[in-house]
Amino acid sequence: MNEIFIDTLYFAARLNPRDQWHETVLEAETILLPTRLVTTESVLIETLNFFADFPAEMKSAVADAVNNIFKERTIEVIPHTQEIFFDGLRLYESRFDKGYSLTDCISMNAMRKRAITEVLSHDNHFTQEGYTVLL
Repeated sequence: MNEIFIDTLYFAARLNPRDQWHETVLEAETILLPTRLVTTESVLIETLNFFADFPAEMKSAVADAVNNIFKERTIEVIPHTQEIFFDGLRLYESRFDKGYSLTDCISMNAMRKRAITEVLSHDNHFTQEGYTVLL
């Protein structure tokens, strides 16, 4: 089965109706229903961090959504481990010429290990590494 990686930018747009990419994400979901979706705990941490300065009601909704992602059968969440952290750090250190976040590096490593070539994002950092962004 084909797998697609979910990046922070997808979750941020999905959870925030005011996000410029919100409608695009909703449209993409109708096409992706039979596809297995994969993300990492690092992406979910980054998503929660993104909403840190939002009002309490939004933060509560985002926290609920993240809790539900772990119950979702169509989304696999790769757990954060020390090995994954250091693998991401090595990629980060090898790309000082890029603007990659550590979460980007952890995500790219997860995609590489799973042979995932497509990502639900509009982040051009994935394009720079040869992945296909779908938003």
